[in-house]
Amino acid sequence: MYARRRHVYFVMMGTCIGLFVLAWAVVRLFSVPAAIGMCLLAMVIPPVAAIMANRRGPDDRWWDDPSGDPQSDEWWDELDGKK
Repeated sequence: MYARRRHVYFVMMGTCIGLFVLAWAVVRLFSVPAAIGMCLLAMVIPPVAAIMANRRGPDDRWWDDPSGDPQSDEWWDELDGKK
């Protein structure tokens, strides 16, 4: 799951950079409003990419990570029915 999220993040960030470069290197020569629109779209991509890269999937079992406290871990294992 981590590799897929990382791949999606880099694709989205590459798209963001591509939109900025394309907008101000090529599109602005034909239409400044279109270039500004492309930049506004590119401005939204980084926060969305960060959210998608950091969300947990249904297969991510973060609650099973040990806390480091043996007594607490034993208590939680008992509650979860592992022992």
